[in-house]
Amino acid sequence: MSYGAIADALADVSGRNSARQVGTVMARHGGGVPWHRVVTSSGRMPPGHEQEARQRLMSEGVPLKGEHVDMARASWQP
Repeated sequence: MSYGAIADALADVSGRNSARQVGTVMARHGGGVPWHRVVTSSGRMPPGHEQEARQRLMSEGVPLKGEHVDMARASWQP
C-alpha cells in the first residue's frame, strides 16, 4: 500500500487523511510491522531504506519496475 492509501483507509477512524502523518508514524513505530510494504504512490521505497526494502520485497515476489514497486500489479486496497 502507499502512504496515501493507508491514510485514506484510516480516515473514517481517525477523522484525518494525511499521507505525511502515516510516514511519520512509520518512521517512529514501524519496526514491528512489515514497513517495507509501505511505498509512495509511484512505488518508490522508503527513503534511506531502499536497499533493504528492495531485498525484502524481492524475496516476497513483489513485482518491480526498475527501482520501484509496480503499483499497477502489486498495490492492495482494503
